[in-house]
Amino acid sequence: MTELDNFYDTLEEPLQSTMLALRSIILAVDSDITPEWKYKLPFFYYDKKPLCYLWEDKKTQEPYIGVIKGKSINHPDLYLGNRKQIPILPLKTSEDLPLEKIHFILNESIRLIAKDK
Repeated sequence: MTELDNFYDTLEEPLQSTMLALRSIILAVDSDITPEWKYKLPFFYYDKKPLCYLWEDKKTQEPYIGVIKGKSINHPDLYLGNRKQIPILPLKTSEDLPLEKIHFILNESIRLIAKDK
């Protein structure tokens, strides 16, 4: 088992199901998105450039998506907080995942990555 597989396997419910669903959602956005284990967390790359990562808020124990190009995306639900560079999209395990919002943010990120080439 890889470290990436182990990450998902060791999560407790309902976080595990949410994180696995997020992984599937992210990978389905574009065939050029690949999952990787970087910085001891699950990262997703688009065309070999960092796109986003998944993590859990230690205070709330809720998942979030860290959006690498998020500072350049105008979306009211991207939250920078005390972070300097990477805004997050906070999510709740008790609610349906906001698919349209996730797709919009990821597609905007992909557009920005492609533009930087």
